[in-house]
Amino acid sequence: MLHAVTQGASGQQVHTLDGPVTLENGDELQGVTVAFETWGTLDAAKGNAILICHALTGDSHAASGQDGDTPGWWETMVGPGRAIDTDRYFVICSNVLGGCMGTTGPSSVNPETGRPFGTDFPVVTIGDMVRVQAALVDHLGIDRLHAVIGGSVGGMQVLSWCRQFPERVGSGVALATTMRHSALSIAFNEVARQSIVSDPNWNKGHYYGGESPALGLSVARMIGHITYLSDDAMHRKFGRRLQDRDEFAFDFDAEFQVESYLHYQGAKFVDRFDANSLLYITKAADYFDIEQGLRDSGALGRMAELRHPFLVVSYTSDWLYPTYQNREIVSLFKRYGVDVSFCEIEASCGHDAFLLPSDRLTTILTGFLGKGDHA
Repeated sequence: MLHAVTQGASGQQVHTLDGPVTLENGDELQGVTVAFETWGTLDAAKGNAILICHALTGDSHAASGQDGDTPGWWETMVGPGRAIDTDRYFVICSNVLGGCMGTTGPSSVNPETGRPFGTDFPVVTIGDMVRVQAALVDHLGIDRLHAVIGGSVGGMQVLSWCRQFPERVGSGVALATTMRHSALSIAFNEVARQSIVSDPNWNKGHYYGGESPALGLSVARMIGHITYLSDDAMHRKFGRRLQDRDEFAFDFDAEFQVESYLHYQGAKFVDRFDANSLLYITKAADYFDIEQGLRDSGALGRMAELRHPFLVVSYTSDWLYPTYQNREIVSLFKRYGVDVSFCEIEASCGHDAFLLPSDRLTTILTGFLGKGDHA
């Protein structure tokens, strides 16, 4: 079903779905909007489309456009002549359901009340996010994607695409991800959520129009940011160096450089993200557990039958989704005969390595996407 598309900021477009979206919990959402951006040109056969799935707090702005707008979060990988070559592919990236960057989420207006949803917004899953993405791809008239690519929570979306729509995933790339959250990952997310709901301004999620839970959100980001780095990266960047002083002050201000850095990251995050969206997206990530679904759905057998290749990439210093969790994906796919490749990249910067410039990842992605051209 086709609908009006309106132009947003920085090349962002907003598409409104026709009819309700039925969620995994049985609830329905009416009038769902999807914010997205595209780069490149869709070929006549509509066979060169690549969907990029962003990570936890990302958005649709994966790369800058032809007008030279602000750099995107994956600027080093997406663009003319880059690994995801926009001279060759039609690239799509959308903000996830439950987000706060243009797609319907808890900060959106509830059509039943005329006020922001807040925590009246239904709890969503990674699978719900993917169904909304599929509706956007339908709107663009694309039956099969050349590739679906994502890292971290974006990698979870890639796996969910394989489970729900194996025929539509011409190839898949999952970076620094997992088939299920470990107890450690759930624990970090719960501490982050508690920092938000304990903020006196949270008001049970109905803070819109008043003071936001800025302190709680800032602390939540500080907690999360620690998990994205590595001990080696933090040692090299900060060590035990003090910030703007030579001696201990013997008080509770931020004295160490690493403390100052975390405060800065937290404050910066408050300016661009919604606290409720962080609650909803982290919960969706915690609920994610796709191994049984991949088995029971027959999706892996279908991917093997269609010879749709898959690539898994992990990083040596990623302790949030360590290599053994990525290898579990590879082992499962191999057992079902899927054409799956694996690479562990040496990197000292932790989980965030997949977002940083990498000649190795560029080479791997370029070769893999070229292989998909002949699938």
